[in-house]
Amino acid sequence: MKDTLQTIIETLVEDKSQIKINEIDGEKSTIFEVKVAEADMGRVIGKEGRIAKAIRTIFKAIGAKEQKKVTIEFIDE
Repeated sequence: MKDTLQTIIETLVEDKSQIKINEIDGEKSTIFEVKVAEADMGRVIGKEGRIAKAIRTIFKAIGAKEQKKVTIEFIDE
């Protein structure tokens, strides 16, 4: 799952070296903390959060197949 998220984020951002994805894996849930360069944050979130919502929807479907709840948090620093 992390590789899929990495690929999606890489296609959206310009500064690929600033991508950091932290995976916190629990028994029934997985949390991904995504950090990108400040200039790329708008590209990842999208207008009115549409891209972020689409990414979360994709991973909700992937998690359902594995019977896990997947949460994606976009962290701004």
